[in-house]
Amino acid sequence: MAEAALDAVRRELREFPAAARELSVPLAVPYLDEPPSPLHFYRDWVCPNRPCIIRNALHHWPALHKWSLSYLRATVGSTEVSVAVTPDGYADAVQGDRFVMPAERCLPLSCVLDVLEGRAQHPGVLYVQKQCSNLPTELPQLLPDLEPHVPWASEALGKMPDAVNFWLGEASAVTSCRLHKDHYENLYCVISGEKHFLLHPPSDRPFIPYELYTPATYQLTEEGSFKVVDEEAMEKVPWIPLDPLAPDLARYPSYSQAQALHCTVQAGEMLYLPALWFHHVQQSHGCIAVNFWYDMEYDLKYSYFQLLDSLTKASGLN
Repeated sequence: MAEAALDAVRRELREFPAAARELSVPLAVPYLDEPPSPLHFYRDWVCPNRPCIIRNALHHWPALHKWSLSYLRATVGSTEVSVAVTPDGYADAVQGDRFVMPAERCLPLSCVLDVLEGRAQHPGVLYVQKQCSNLPTELPQLLPDLEPHVPWASEALGKMPDAVNFWLGEASAVTSCRLHKDHYENLYCVISGEKHFLLHPPSDRPFIPYELYTPATYQLTEEGSFKVVDEEAMEKVPWIPLDPLAPDLARYPSYSQAQALHCTVQAGEMLYLPALWFHHVQQSHGCIAVNFWYDMEYDLKYSYFQLLDSLTKASGLN
């Protein structure tokens, strides 16, 4: 009896993503030709938890016309910034039975620019990606070149952003080599170059596996090699072990039923990435971007996702 009930729960969980997709998940990420009004943004995109790419939202930012590698060198080249350094470009990555975070170095931005422009070499792959409002805290000289928030989004969400982050890196730098999600409404603005996003709606959770990993950090030795050092006295970290670009379907066959959305965000465009959407991000070499994180509302929608997540784990589906 209990096994039959558990099988019924698993069956419902497997059928749920397709039902949700038919009702509310677009086949492709829609484009808006201009920024929406606060009412339309909240009603048409935030409430239904749907992504979109917004054109002509940044054209009044001086950054869109000024920010180049040479401009950054002249304006903030001597400024020290936090730089994630990894041997292969994969930050926050699963390596064997470890969840490995990048080494972090404080470097003048000119050192990063030298590597990007081929003037110098540095061990590993460099990525300016510190996600704790690094733009106002580390590069305040750039703030006059853009708005401190997205006014129509701030009005719609009833709050100011929790963080404003600056991103700059090599083509081989990946935010995370695995899928991940954030508890933020994310407005991701590409200033130069392009970003490639692979997205899954929260409703695909039954097909997306999680495993527990020992947390660790890369350390860069004086010789320029990397070693993995376990974090002391930290609990294991739940993380998605699957690489969506090359999924091991023999090990994770359920993922074949998930349907990813792919989109490219070009310079001058803004992606609205709703809270709880799984995503994987790649970029062109030297891509410059800024994103605004607005804390999500922990409302019934969040509670429903937590229920879906708990049922998926409890049923042994993933």
